Amino acid sequence: MQQNEHIIAVIGLGYVGLPLAIEFGKKYRVIGFDIYRPRVEELERGEDHTLEADLEGMQQARTLFATTGSKGLTFTSDPAELEQVNTYIVTVPTPIDRFNMPDLTPLLSASEIIGKTLRKGDIVIYESTVYPGCTEEDCVPILERVSGLSYNEDFFCGYSPERINPGDKVNTLTKIKKITSGSTPEVADTVDKLYNSILLNGTHRAPNIKVAETAKAVENSQRDVNISFMNELALICDRVGIDTNDVIEAAGTKWNFRMYRPGLVGGHCISVDPYYLAHKAKALGYEPHVILSGRAVNNSIAKFIADKVLKLMIQKDHKIKDSNVLLLGVTFKENCPDCRNTKVVDIASELEEFGCKVDIYDPWASKAVIRHEYGKELLDKIDPDKQYSAIIACVSHNQFKEFDFKKYHDKGAVIFDVKNFVDRSLVDGRL
Repeated sequence: MQQNEHIIAVIGLGYVGLPLAIEFGKKYRVIGFDIYRPRVEELERGEDHTLEADLEGMQQARTLFATTGSKGLTFTSDPAELEQVNTYIVTVPTPIDRFNMPDLTPLLSASEIIGKTLRKGDIVIYESTVYPGCTEEDCVPILERVSGLSYNEDFFCGYSPERINPGDKVNTLTKIKKITSGSTPEVADTVDKLYNSILLNGTHRAPNIKVAETAKAVENSQRDVNISFMNELALICDRVGIDTNDVIEAAGTKWNFRMYRPGLVGGHCISVDPYYLAHKAKALGYEPHVILSGRAVNNSIAKFIADKVLKLMIQKDHKIKDSNVLLLGVTFKENCPDCRNTKVVDIASELEEFGCKVDIYDPWASKAVIRHEYGKELLDKIDPDKQYSAIIACVSHNQFKEFDFKKYHDKGAVIFDVKNFVDRSLVDGRL
């Protein structure tokens, strides 16, 4: 397939799919497909609640189609419009279930949709995070069954794992190096050239799909394990009676020390990908001790923070039951609206179990999303006259750096700093 012959469908228009559809839409005919019709309508209005899209670029790509009809970007929720496609890129989420097992439902559903319009010569590229072997062992059989075509004879696959970092306006899609792979050497060439046509820093071509799948899981598992070590250090330092950040600053004077920090580990990647790698390891008869122990430590931090705040409240003679506690921030990271797998709600739930009345305020988060996903209500604004027994700075949004912590500190409230950004003289505890 020649580069100018690609007619691309991006399946899934979330944090990963939309930026990809926009960039490819500037050079190719691209159909952005999502089963959720309100998302398509939002994009057709030129809006994006994730704040990840280059809206100017999106309009440019949509205008290109309106003027040429042969290149540019359109959006749809109608699978019939995929009939014209010859290159599919799958960017649907791959979450975990309540037992921390991979949930491939969106991925397998997307494969079924593609199978209905798949034709000879087509290429299906997966970007969704998976465990090693998932593309060829789980997705390809569905493509074959639904389409009636044979893998690597009639159609082909590639894998190019996403590296989207929500809220990061520096390491954006076109500026990162991307891993590519294909099910045959020729298809690997085609996939690599396709991505190189929109990237500024090129690609790394993996020798096969399994290597590319594993690399994706390893990237985030490594960060998870490193952060878990810092979180375990925080648990130790708390018992010793010293400040974790003082220890890290001192150790950081050594030339080869890596400055990881303790904290809540949420989001779609770091808190999820290790379970995919662990799942595959267990299926092969190996118990991944380091990966799972890191996950256990990181999952314990929300409870540690809640318990620590309760102890500090008792030390300041605050009544626990019916006390007011304010959580600043609920997104999984600063200055972005992404609330996927946020651990802040775990702090809230833990405090509520002890009878605290918890308020959560976050100017970045969607009230509807938090209500739907977690059953929590967000404040429209903070009541300046309300008395709080404790305030937990969970997320370091720029807006919170101007928050008047001193006013509450002077009134005896416990101030706990999760992200190490509050004036230290005002803080009763921090990770």
